[in-house]
Amino acid sequence: MLIVQKYGGTSVGSLERIEAVAKRVIDSKKDGVKLVVVVSAMSGVTNDLISKAEHFYKSPNLRDMDLLLSSGERVSSALLSIALNEAGYKASALSGRLAGIYTDSVYTKARIKHIDTSHINKLLKEDNIVVVAGFQGLDENGFVTTLGRGGSHLSAVALAGA
Repeated sequence: MLIVQKYGGTSVGSLERIEAVAKRVIDSKKDGVKLVVVVSAMSGVTNDLISKAEHFYKSPNLRDMDLLLSSGERVSSALLSIALNEAGYKASALSGRLAGIYTDSVYTKARIKHIDTSHINKLLKEDNIVVVAGFQGLDENGFVTTLGRGGSHLSAVALAGA
């Protein structure tokens, strides 16, 4: 059985909370399921990144904003994967691109066009817990895109459907 779990910014808001999420993920893994875990940025990180960008310019290039804002989820996914590996469980952190999430080019509000699950499936067959940075994908030109507020929820639902 495959389960997709989603953890929001408050759930991964500190190192202690990430440890608690890791324990919940491990409990699910002990039940013998295959897991894809989608995470948001740590609580407050996205707003902080927006504020930093606005320090330089009130209307930044949206493509650059997507690259900047996508970093928060990548930090969360990498930290959770590190915690899981250190606890003795194989885990792999993936950006939206590595997870095969392809979008249109409407920066900061992209829509998912399709998902190629081949990389995720390969990792699952190798008994990895797959930790995906939510909220992001890749457009047809190879640029990082974000899905707008609540985009990590959308990522989790789309991955579950795929």
